Amino acid sequence: SRVSANSMDAVSDRDFVLDVLSASAICMMHLSRLGEELVLWSSDEFGFVRLADWCTTGSSMMPQKRNPDCAELVRGRTGRVYGDLLAVLTVLKGLPLTYNRDLQEDKEALFDAVDTLCECIEVCAAMIATMTVDCGAMRAASESGAMLATDYADHLAARGMPFREAHGVVAAISRDAGRAGRTIADLSLAELRSYSDLFGDDVLGLGAGPSIDARDVEGGTARTRVAAAADEALREAAAGAGRSAGALGGELGGKLIASRDALLEMAAGLGP
Repeated sequence: SRVSANSMDAVSDRDFVLDVLSASAICMMHLSRLGEELVLWSSDEFGFVRLADWCTTGSSMMPQKRNPDCAELVRGRTGRVYGDLLAVLTVLKGLPLTYNRDLQEDKEALFDAVDTLCECIEVCAAMIATMTVDCGAMRAASESGAMLATDYADHLAARGMPFREAHGVVAAISRDAGRAGRTIADLSLAELRSYSDLFGDDVLGLGAGPSIDARDVEGGTARTRVAAAADEALREAAAGAGRSAGALGGELGGKLIASRDALLEMAAGLGP
């Protein structure tokens, strides 16, 4: 900290409040997106995860329902923090120098945004740490339809076909298979070779696991990269708490570690 270079600005500036509110709004946006993912993934249509009983409720009409209340509330409270940011921006936009009584309105918005953000972070960490992952359902979804079409094109490109041509070949295969009510994965090697002789025997071994592991680059989807990114996130969280990752303890530390393990469990569920 230091002495302000402008005494008039010192009593009227609220940029530091806007910085906190802006960062809170951005963080809530990401939490809202996470909440939406959990709402979708826990639905019967997806069935990728099962949220713990403590963060779901039943329906007064349908006894079988498990509404993802916490995920929905986090998603809904994002608008509240956006409102806090907009409220302070609106207060500040017409104020002349220096101090004006309007500035007392920054307190409620600031405190509300920070309290809401902290509560939502805690809830999201607990939701992820206590949810159950259905790896079988995720694997089945990853291997259905034409999810691996790009891998078929990569297969041809690796055997000498320019990718733009491989793209066209696989597009034709997908189109013809779709018209017949099939997917690329349903075709035999002989059927694939009717489109190109470059299809090798190993094309039949393409699957979700090999597909994601093939992207073994910085920021890629390979499971070794995902595990490294999860560990790095844990180290950053520990650094923020002023301790080593191995010494990250307490309730929050346990939730962070459990969250990382849940992520790795999802990746491991895709098989070899």
